[in-house]
Amino acid sequence: MIYANFIDGREVQSADAVENVNPSDTDDVIGQFARAQPKDVDDAVAAARRALPGWAASLPGERHDILRRAADEIFARKEELGRALSREEGKTLAEGIGEVVRAGQLLGFFAGEALRLSGELLPSVRPGVEVGMTREPLGVVGLITPWNFPIAIPAWKIAPALAWGNAVVFKPAELVPHSAWLLVDILNRAGLPKGVLNLVMGQGSRIGQAMIDHPDIEAISFTGSVATGRRIAAGCVAATPMKKVQLEMGGKNPFVVLDDADLEVAVEAAVNGAFFSTGQRCTASSRLIVTERIHDRFVAALIDKIDSLRVGHALKEGTQIGPVVDQGQLEIDQRYLEIGRREGATLKHGGRRLEQPTAGFYLEPALFTEVNNGMAVAREEIFGPVAAVIRVRDYDEALAVSNDTEFGLSAGIATTSLKYASHFRRHAQAGMVMVNLPTAGVDYHVAFGGRKASSYGAREQGAYSREFYSIMKTAYVAS
Repeated sequence: MIYANFIDGREVQSADAVENVNPSDTDDVIGQFARAQPKDVDDAVAAARRALPGWAASLPGERHDILRRAADEIFARKEELGRALSREEGKTLAEGIGEVVRAGQLLGFFAGEALRLSGELLPSVRPGVEVGMTREPLGVVGLITPWNFPIAIPAWKIAPALAWGNAVVFKPAELVPHSAWLLVDILNRAGLPKGVLNLVMGQGSRIGQAMIDHPDIEAISFTGSVATGRRIAAGCVAATPMKKVQLEMGGKNPFVVLDDADLEVAVEAAVNGAFFSTGQRCTASSRLIVTERIHDRFVAALIDKIDSLRVGHALKEGTQIGPVVDQGQLEIDQRYLEIGRREGATLKHGGRRLEQPTAGFYLEPALFTEVNNGMAVAREEIFGPVAAVIRVRDYDEALAVSNDTEFGLSAGIATTSLKYASHFRRHAQAGMVMVNLPTAGVDYHVAFGGRKASSYGAREQGAYSREFYSIMKTAYVAS
Protein backbone atom coordinates (compact mmCIF):
# COMPACT_ATOMS: atom_id res chain seq x y z
CA MET A 1 0.00 0.00 0.00
CA ILE A 2 1.17 3.54 -0.81
CA TYR A 3 0.21 6.06 1.86
CA ALA A 4 -0.37 9.49 0.34
CA ASN A 5 0.26 12.99 1.58
CA PHE A 6 -2.87 14.80 2.79
CA ILE A 7 -3.40 18.29 1.36
CA ASP A 8 -6.54 20.43 1.29
CA GLY A 9 -8.76 17.65 2.56
CA ARG A 10 -7.66 14.98 0.07
CA GLU A 11 -4.97 12.38 -0.48
CA VAL A 12 -2.17 13.50 -2.80
CA GLN A 13 0.18 10.92 -4.27
CA SER A 14 3.74 11.58 -5.34
CA ALA A 15 5.99 10.26 -8.07
CA ASP A 16 8.39 9.07 -5.36
CA ALA A 17 7.79 6.88 -2.31
CA VAL A 18 9.96 5.44 0.47
CA GLU A 19 9.71 2.05 2.15
CA ASN A 20 8.90 1.99 5.88
CA VAL A 21 10.62 -1.00 7.54
CA ASN A 22 10.11 -2.55 10.97
CA PRO A 23 13.39 -2.18 12.95
CA SER A 24 12.54 -5.36 14.89
CA ASP A 25 12.23 -7.33 11.65
CA THR A 26 13.69 -5.81 8.52
CA ASP A 27 11.78 -8.31 6.37
CA ASP A 28 8.53 -6.71 7.57
CA VAL A 29 7.63 -3.79 5.29
CA ILE A 30 4.92 -1.59 6.81
CA GLY A 31 4.15 0.20 3.57
CA GLN A 32 5.29 2.68 0.96
CA PHE A 33 4.94 6.34 1.93
CA ALA A 34 4.74 9.18 -0.57
CA ARG A 35 7.64 11.60 -0.64
CA ALA A 36 6.35 15.12 -1.06
CA GLN A 37 8.00 17.59 -3.41
CA PRO A 38 8.50 21.32 -2.80
CA LYS A 39 5.43 21.97 -4.98
CA ASP A 40 3.39 19.92 -2.50
CA VAL A 41 4.53 22.27 0.25
CA ASP A 42 3.35 25.20 -1.87
CA ASP A 43 -0.04 23.51 -2.32
CA ALA A 44 -0.30 22.67 1.39
CA VAL A 45 0.51 26.23 2.44
CA ALA A 46 -1.98 27.63 -0.07
CA ALA A 47 -4.67 25.28 1.29
CA ALA A 48 -3.85 26.29 4.87
CA ARG A 49 -3.95 29.96 3.91
CA ARG A 50 -7.42 29.53 2.38
CA ALA A 51 -8.69 27.63 5.41
CA LEU A 52 -7.21 30.00 7.99
CA PRO A 53 -9.84 32.78 8.14
CA GLY A 54 -12.70 30.40 8.78
CA TRP A 55 -10.81 28.30 11.31
CA ALA A 56 -9.40 31.33 13.16
CA ALA A 57 -12.97 32.67 13.47
CA SER A 58 -14.46 29.31 14.52
CA LEU A 59 -16.17 29.09 17.89
CA PRO A 60 -14.18 27.61 20.80
CA GLY A 61 -16.81 24.90 21.15
CA GLU A 62 -16.18 23.69 17.60
CA ARG A 63 -12.44 23.38 18.18
CA HIS A 64 -13.10 21.63 21.49
CA ASP A 65 -15.47 19.09 19.95
CA ILE A 66 -13.11 18.17 17.12
CA LEU A 67 -10.11 17.70 19.41
CA ARG A 68 -12.27 15.78 21.91
CA ARG A 69 -13.59 13.42 19.23
CA ALA A 70 -10.05 12.76 18.03
CA ALA A 71 -8.88 12.08 21.58
CA ASP A 72 -11.75 9.66 22.17
CA GLU A 73 -10.91 7.71 19.00
CA ILE A 74 -7.26 7.48 20.01
CA PHE A 75 -8.19 6.10 23.42
CA ALA A 76 -10.58 3.60 21.84
CA ARG A 77 -7.88 2.39 19.42
CA LYS A 78 -4.89 2.56 21.79
CA GLU A 79 -3.83 -1.10 21.40
CA GLU A 80 -4.06 -1.00 17.60
CA LEU A 81 -2.28 2.35 17.32
CA GLY A 82 0.32 1.35 19.92
CA ARG A 83 1.10 -1.80 17.96
CA ALA A 84 1.49 0.23 14.76
CA LEU A 85 3.80 2.68 16.53
CA SER A 86 5.99 -0.02 18.06
CA ARG A 87 6.16 -1.84 14.75
CA GLU A 88 7.61 1.16 12.93
CA GLU A 89 9.71 2.84 15.66
CA GLY A 90 10.89 -0.13 17.74
CA LYS A 91 9.88 0.81 21.28
CA THR A 92 8.21 -1.96 23.24
CA LEU A 93 4.49 -2.54 22.88
CA ALA A 94 3.84 -1.26 26.41
CA GLU A 95 5.78 1.91 25.59
CA GLY A 96 3.98 2.25 22.26
CA ILE A 97 0.55 1.99 23.86
CA GLY A 98 1.66 4.40 26.58
CA GLU A 99 2.72 6.93 23.97
CA VAL A 100 -0.60 6.63 22.16
CA VAL A 101 -2.42 7.28 25.44
CA ARG A 102 -0.20 10.32 25.92
CA ALA A 103 -1.27 11.62 22.50
CA GLY A 104 -4.93 11.18 23.47
CA GLN A 105 -4.34 13.01 26.74
CA LEU A 106 -2.69 15.89 24.90
CA LEU A 107 -5.60 16.23 22.47
CA GLY A 108 -8.05 16.08 25.38
CA PHE A 109 -6.15 18.70 27.35
CA PHE A 110 -6.02 21.11 24.43
CA ALA A 111 -9.69 20.51 23.72
CA GLY A 112 -10.20 22.07 27.14
CA GLU A 113 -7.73 24.86 26.40
CA ALA A 114 -9.82 25.82 23.36
CA LEU A 115 -12.61 26.69 25.83
CA ARG A 116 -10.27 28.58 28.15
CA LEU A 117 -9.27 31.31 25.74
CA SER A 118 -8.82 34.37 27.88
CA GLY A 119 -7.75 37.98 27.81
CA GLU A 120 -7.49 40.95 30.13
CA LEU A 121 -9.41 44.18 30.51
CA LEU A 122 -7.40 46.85 32.30
CA PRO A 123 -7.94 50.48 33.20
CA SER A 124 -5.59 52.83 31.37
CA VAL A 125 -3.42 55.34 33.17
CA ARG A 126 -5.36 57.88 31.10
CA PRO A 127 -8.88 58.85 32.14
CA GLY A 128 -11.76 57.55 30.04
CA VAL A 129 -9.70 54.85 28.32
CA GLU A 130 -10.01 51.06 28.55
CA VAL A 131 -7.26 48.66 27.53
CA GLY A 132 -8.10 45.14 26.34
CA MET A 133 -5.55 42.40 25.67
CA THR A 134 -6.61 39.37 23.67
CA ARG A 135 -4.90 36.46 21.94
CA GLU A 136 -5.16 35.73 18.24
CA PRO A 137 -3.81 32.87 16.08
CA LEU A 138 -0.41 33.29 14.47
CA GLY A 139 -1.65 32.07 11.08
CA VAL A 140 -0.12 29.18 9.14
CA VAL A 141 2.40 27.25 11.23
CA GLY A 142 4.90 24.64 10.08
CA LEU A 143 5.52 21.68 12.38
CA ILE A 144 8.57 19.41 11.98
CA THR A 145 8.77 16.40 14.30
CA PRO A 146 11.36 13.69 15.14
CA TRP A 147 11.26 9.91 14.93
CA ASN A 148 11.59 8.95 18.59
CA PHE A 149 8.03 9.88 19.67
CA PRO A 150 6.13 9.50 16.40
CA ILE A 151 2.63 10.25 17.72
CA ALA A 152 3.09 12.09 21.04
CA ILE A 153 5.31 14.91 19.76
CA PRO A 154 3.12 15.54 16.69
CA ALA A 155 0.11 15.62 19.04
CA TRP A 156 1.72 18.10 21.41
CA LYS A 157 2.44 20.45 18.53
CA ILE A 158 -0.70 19.97 16.41
CA ALA A 159 -3.20 20.12 19.30
CA PRO A 160 -2.25 23.59 20.63
CA ALA A 161 -1.83 24.94 17.10
CA LEU A 162 -5.41 23.93 16.31
CA ALA A 163 -6.82 24.90 19.71
CA TRP A 164 -5.67 28.48 19.23
CA GLY A 165 -7.00 28.72 15.70
CA ASN A 166 -3.96 28.20 13.48
CA ALA A 167 -3.79 26.26 10.22
CA VAL A 168 -1.04 23.64 10.03
CA VAL A 169 1.47 22.21 7.57
CA PHE A 170 2.98 19.15 9.25
CA LYS A 171 6.12 17.21 8.26
CA PRO A 172 6.95 14.12 10.31
CA ALA A 173 10.32 12.37 10.39
CA GLU A 174 10.76 10.22 7.31
CA LEU A 175 11.63 7.17 9.45
CA VAL A 176 8.17 7.08 11.12
CA PRO A 177 5.48 8.33 8.72
CA HIS A 178 2.81 5.75 9.56
CA SER A 179 2.01 7.02 13.08
CA ALA A 180 1.83 10.56 11.73
CA TRP A 181 -0.45 9.49 8.88
CA LEU A 182 -2.79 7.74 11.33
CA LEU A 183 -2.94 10.81 13.60
CA VAL A 184 -3.74 13.16 10.71
CA ASP A 185 -6.39 10.76 9.45
CA ILE A 186 -8.06 10.69 12.89
CA LEU A 187 -8.02 14.46 13.25
CA ASN A 188 -9.43 15.12 9.82
CA ARG A 189 -12.20 12.56 10.25
CA ALA A 190 -13.02 14.22 13.58
CA GLY A 191 -14.35 17.17 11.57
CA LEU A 192 -11.53 19.54 10.71
CA PRO A 193 -12.42 21.75 7.73
CA LYS A 194 -10.35 20.92 4.66
CA GLY A 195 -7.00 22.65 4.53
CA VAL A 196 -6.72 23.25 8.29
CA LEU A 197 -4.31 20.31 8.78
CA ASN A 198 -2.04 19.24 5.92
CA LEU A 199 0.49 16.39 5.92
CA VAL A 200 3.61 16.50 3.75
CA MET A 201 5.95 13.51 4.17
CA GLY A 202 9.50 13.35 2.91
CA GLN A 203 13.10 14.37 3.36
CA GLY A 204 13.82 17.11 5.86
CA SER A 205 16.52 18.60 3.66
CA ARG A 206 13.93 19.24 0.91
CA ILE A 207 10.51 19.49 2.55
CA GLY A 208 11.61 21.06 5.82
CA GLN A 209 13.70 23.58 3.93
CA ALA A 210 10.79 24.42 1.65
CA MET A 211 8.69 25.14 4.73
CA ILE A 212 11.37 27.39 6.23
CA ASP A 213 11.73 29.28 2.94
CA HIS A 214 7.98 29.71 2.34
CA PRO A 215 6.87 33.33 2.85
CA ASP A 216 3.32 32.35 3.87
CA ILE A 217 4.33 30.25 6.88
CA GLU A 218 4.41 32.49 9.95
CA ALA A 219 6.16 30.15 12.39
CA ILE A 220 8.14 26.91 12.61
CA SER A 221 8.16 24.51 15.58
CA PHE A 222 10.92 21.89 15.36
CA THR A 223 12.13 19.01 17.51
CA GLY A 224 15.38 17.30 16.53
CA SER A 225 19.14 17.71 16.58
CA VAL A 226 21.08 20.80 17.63
CA ALA A 227 22.77 21.14 14.24
CA THR A 228 19.47 21.06 12.35
CA GLY A 229 17.80 23.33 14.89
CA ARG A 230 20.48 25.96 14.47
CA ARG A 231 20.07 25.87 10.69
CA ILE A 232 16.32 26.26 11.08
CA ALA A 233 16.71 29.18 13.47
CA ALA A 234 19.09 30.92 11.09
CA GLY A 235 16.74 30.30 8.17
CA CYS A 236 13.71 31.63 10.05
CA VAL A 237 15.53 34.81 11.05
CA ALA A 238 16.85 35.33 7.53
CA ALA A 239 13.48 34.66 5.89
CA THR A 240 11.34 37.43 4.42
CA PRO A 241 9.27 38.01 6.44
CA MET A 242 11.03 36.64 9.52
CA LYS A 243 9.39 33.63 11.17
CA LYS A 244 8.70 32.91 14.79
CA VAL A 245 10.66 29.79 15.77
CA GLN A 246 10.50 27.20 18.55
CA LEU A 247 13.23 24.56 18.94
CA GLU A 248 13.67 21.46 21.12
CA MET A 249 17.11 20.01 20.43
CA GLY A 250 18.15 17.31 22.85
CA GLY A 251 20.25 16.85 25.94
CA LYS A 252 23.12 15.17 27.73
CA ASN A 253 21.21 14.76 30.93
CA PRO A 254 22.86 14.16 34.31
CA PHE A 255 21.51 11.86 37.00
CA VAL A 256 23.34 12.45 40.28
CA VAL A 257 23.55 9.66 42.88
CA LEU A 258 24.67 10.80 46.33
CA ASP A 259 26.12 8.65 49.13
CA ASP A 260 22.86 8.87 51.09
CA ALA A 261 20.64 7.71 48.19
CA ASP A 262 18.30 4.76 48.50
CA LEU A 263 20.26 2.37 46.28
CA GLU A 264 17.20 0.57 44.90
CA VAL A 265 15.48 3.85 44.01
CA ALA A 266 18.67 5.18 42.39
CA VAL A 267 19.21 2.07 40.26
CA GLU A 268 15.59 1.87 39.11
CA ALA A 269 15.60 5.54 38.11
CA ALA A 270 18.96 5.26 36.34
CA VAL A 271 17.98 2.17 34.33
CA ASN A 272 14.64 3.66 33.33
CA GLY A 273 16.16 6.98 32.35
CA ALA A 274 19.20 5.60 30.55
CA PHE A 275 17.89 2.52 28.73
CA PHE A 276 14.10 2.45 28.38
CA SER A 277 12.85 3.44 24.92
CA THR A 278 16.29 2.07 23.89
CA GLY A 279 17.84 5.28 25.25
CA GLN A 280 16.34 7.17 22.31
CA ARG A 281 14.90 10.05 24.34
CA CYS A 282 16.18 13.60 24.54
CA THR A 283 15.58 13.35 28.30
CA ALA A 284 17.60 10.12 28.72
CA SER A 285 20.03 9.86 31.65
CA SER A 286 23.22 9.49 29.65
CA ARG A 287 25.53 10.81 32.42
CA LEU A 288 25.34 9.02 35.78
CA ILE A 289 27.30 11.17 38.25
CA VAL A 290 28.01 9.15 41.38
CA THR A 291 29.76 10.08 44.62
CA GLU A 292 32.68 7.99 45.84
CA ARG A 293 31.30 6.06 48.80
CA ILE A 294 28.31 4.65 46.90
CA HIS A 295 30.01 4.37 43.49
CA ASP A 296 31.09 0.71 43.54
CA ARG A 297 27.83 -0.54 45.11
CA PHE A 298 25.79 1.49 42.63
CA VAL A 299 27.72 0.21 39.59
CA ALA A 300 27.44 -3.41 40.76
CA ALA A 301 23.71 -3.10 41.39
CA LEU A 302 23.23 -1.27 38.12
CA ILE A 303 24.96 -4.02 36.12
CA ASP A 304 22.85 -6.66 37.87
CA LYS A 305 19.73 -4.75 36.81
CA ILE A 306 20.93 -4.25 33.23
CA ASP A 307 21.71 -7.97 33.04
CA SER A 308 18.07 -8.75 33.79
CA LEU A 309 16.70 -6.60 30.95
CA ARG A 310 15.25 -8.53 28.03
CA VAL A 311 16.22 -7.12 24.63
CA GLY A 312 14.07 -8.30 21.75
CA HIS A 313 11.34 -7.76 19.18
CA ALA A 314 9.27 -4.74 20.17
CA LEU A 315 5.99 -6.63 19.82
CA LYS A 316 7.09 -9.75 21.70
CA GLU A 317 5.64 -10.23 25.17
CA GLY A 318 8.24 -9.69 27.88
CA THR A 319 10.56 -7.47 25.83
CA GLN A 320 11.85 -4.54 27.89
CA ILE A 321 14.28 -2.98 25.41
CA GLY A 322 13.47 -2.90 21.71
CA PRO A 323 15.83 -2.40 18.77
CA VAL A 324 17.61 0.77 17.75
CA VAL A 325 15.49 2.64 15.20
CA ASP A 326 17.58 1.93 12.07
CA GLN A 327 20.98 0.98 10.70
CA GLY A 328 22.22 4.57 10.70
CA GLN A 329 21.50 5.07 14.40
CA LEU A 330 23.00 1.69 15.22
CA GLU A 331 26.23 2.72 13.50
CA ILE A 332 26.28 5.98 15.49
CA ASP A 333 25.91 4.04 18.74
CA GLN A 334 28.67 1.60 17.77
CA ARG A 335 30.95 4.46 16.76
CA TYR A 336 30.57 6.07 20.19
CA LEU A 337 31.31 2.76 21.88
CA GLU A 338 34.62 2.71 20.01
CA ILE A 339 35.29 6.40 20.77
CA GLY A 340 34.73 5.76 24.49
CA ARG A 341 37.20 2.90 24.53
CA ARG A 342 39.80 4.96 22.64
CA GLU A 343 39.41 7.82 25.11
CA GLY A 344 40.22 5.51 28.02
CA ALA A 345 36.77 4.78 29.41
CA THR A 346 36.05 1.22 30.51
CA LEU A 347 33.19 -0.53 28.73
CA LYS A 348 32.04 -2.20 31.92
CA HIS A 349 29.03 -3.94 30.46
CA GLY A 350 27.23 -4.58 27.18
CA GLY A 351 27.60 -2.91 23.82
CA ARG A 352 27.37 -6.07 21.71
CA ARG A 353 25.29 -6.36 18.56
CA LEU A 354 22.70 -9.00 19.41
CA GLU A 355 21.24 -11.70 17.20
CA GLN A 356 17.52 -12.39 17.49
CA PRO A 357 15.12 -14.72 15.65
CA THR A 358 14.25 -11.80 13.36
CA ALA A 359 16.74 -9.55 11.58
CA GLY A 360 16.76 -6.20 13.35
CA PHE A 361 18.93 -3.49 14.87
CA TYR A 362 19.48 -5.01 18.31
CA LEU A 363 22.12 -3.57 20.65
CA GLU A 364 22.92 -4.72 24.17
CA PRO A 365 22.59 -1.81 26.67
CA ALA A 366 26.09 -0.44 27.30
CA LEU A 367 27.63 1.05 30.44
CA PHE A 368 30.93 2.95 30.57
CA THR A 369 32.82 3.53 33.81
CA GLU A 370 36.04 5.47 34.56
CA VAL A 371 34.64 8.34 32.50
CA ASN A 372 35.60 11.97 32.95
CA ASN A 373 33.34 14.80 31.91
CA GLY A 374 35.67 15.88 29.11
CA MET A 375 35.23 12.69 27.10
CA ALA A 376 33.01 12.66 24.01
CA VAL A 377 30.76 9.99 25.57
CA ALA A 378 30.08 12.46 28.40
CA ARG A 379 29.61 15.55 26.24
CA GLU A 380 27.93 14.53 22.98
CA GLU A 381 24.38 13.22 22.65
CA ILE A 382 24.55 9.58 21.48
CA PHE A 383 20.80 8.89 21.42
CA GLY A 384 21.07 5.18 22.12
CA PRO A 385 21.24 2.67 25.01
CA VAL A 386 24.63 3.94 26.19
CA ALA A 387 25.31 5.50 29.61
CA ALA A 388 28.49 6.75 31.24
CA VAL A 389 29.30 6.70 34.98
CA ILE A 390 31.35 9.64 36.26
CA ARG A 391 32.87 9.30 39.74
CA VAL A 392 32.94 12.49 41.90
CA ARG A 393 34.02 13.33 45.45
CA ASP A 394 30.91 14.94 46.89
CA TYR A 395 27.73 16.89 46.17
CA ASP A 396 29.54 20.10 45.22
CA GLU A 397 31.58 18.36 42.54
CA ALA A 398 28.49 16.45 41.39
CA LEU A 399 26.58 19.70 40.86
CA ALA A 400 29.52 21.29 39.04
CA VAL A 401 29.90 18.30 36.70
CA SER A 402 26.14 18.14 36.21
CA ASN A 403 26.08 21.74 34.97
CA ASP A 404 29.27 21.43 32.90
CA THR A 405 27.54 20.77 29.57
CA GLU A 406 26.25 22.74 26.61
CA PHE A 407 22.83 21.17 27.18
CA GLY A 408 20.23 21.90 29.83
CA LEU A 409 17.07 19.88 29.26
CA SER A 410 16.57 17.56 32.25
CA ALA A 411 18.57 16.79 35.40
CA GLY A 412 17.95 14.31 38.21
CA ILE A 413 19.24 13.49 41.65
CA ALA A 414 18.89 10.49 43.96
CA THR A 415 19.18 11.50 47.61
CA THR A 416 17.38 11.21 50.93
CA SER A 417 18.61 14.65 51.98
CA LEU A 418 16.07 17.47 51.82
CA LYS A 419 18.97 19.92 51.91
CA TYR A 420 20.65 18.53 48.80
CA ALA A 421 17.39 17.90 46.97
CA SER A 422 16.29 21.50 47.53
CA HIS A 423 19.68 22.92 46.56
CA PHE A 424 19.82 20.81 43.39
CA ARG A 425 16.31 21.86 42.33
CA ARG A 426 17.42 25.48 42.60
CA HIS A 427 20.90 25.24 41.11
CA ALA A 428 20.71 22.57 38.41
CA GLN A 429 20.99 24.37 35.07
CA ALA A 430 18.15 22.52 33.40
CA GLY A 431 14.60 23.26 32.35
CA MET A 432 13.28 20.21 34.24
CA VAL A 433 14.56 18.68 37.49
CA MET A 434 13.65 15.26 38.91
CA VAL A 435 14.26 14.15 42.51
CA ASN A 436 14.37 10.36 43.04
CA LEU A 437 12.76 9.90 39.63
CA PRO A 438 14.09 9.16 36.12
CA THR A 439 15.14 12.20 34.10
CA ALA A 440 12.75 11.02 31.36
CA GLY A 441 8.99 11.28 31.74
CA VAL A 442 6.95 14.45 32.14
CA ASP A 443 3.21 15.03 32.51
CA TYR A 444 1.18 16.21 29.53
CA HIS A 445 -0.26 19.31 31.22
CA VAL A 446 2.99 21.00 32.28
CA ALA A 447 5.66 22.96 30.44
CA PHE A 448 8.35 21.02 28.59
CA GLY A 449 11.67 22.56 27.63
CA GLY A 450 15.25 23.25 28.59
CA ARG A 451 18.05 25.77 28.71
CA LYS A 452 21.27 26.43 26.81
CA ALA A 453 21.56 24.38 23.58
CA SER A 454 18.59 22.16 24.48
CA SER A 455 15.79 24.61 23.71
CA TYR A 456 15.06 27.92 22.06
CA GLY A 457 11.86 29.93 22.17
CA ALA A 458 8.63 29.41 24.08
CA ARG A 459 7.94 26.27 26.10
CA GLU A 460 5.92 23.36 24.71
CA GLN A 461 2.96 21.59 26.34
CA GLY A 462 0.44 22.82 28.85
CA ALA A 463 -1.10 26.26 28.92
CA TYR A 464 2.39 27.68 28.35
CA SER A 465 2.29 26.63 24.70
CA ARG A 466 -0.08 29.55 24.00
CA GLU A 467 3.00 31.80 24.09
CA PHE A 468 4.15 30.27 20.82
CA TYR A 469 0.88 29.50 19.04
CA SER A 470 -0.87 32.82 19.65
CA ILE A 471 -0.05 36.49 19.57
CA MET A 472 -1.19 39.22 21.94
CA LYS A 473 -3.22 42.13 20.63
CA THR A 474 -3.63 45.25 22.79
CA ALA A 475 -6.60 47.49 21.98
CA TYR A 476 -7.37 50.92 23.45
CA VAL A 477 -10.94 52.24 23.56
CA ALA A 478 -11.94 55.76 24.57
CA SER A 479 -15.30 55.90 26.35
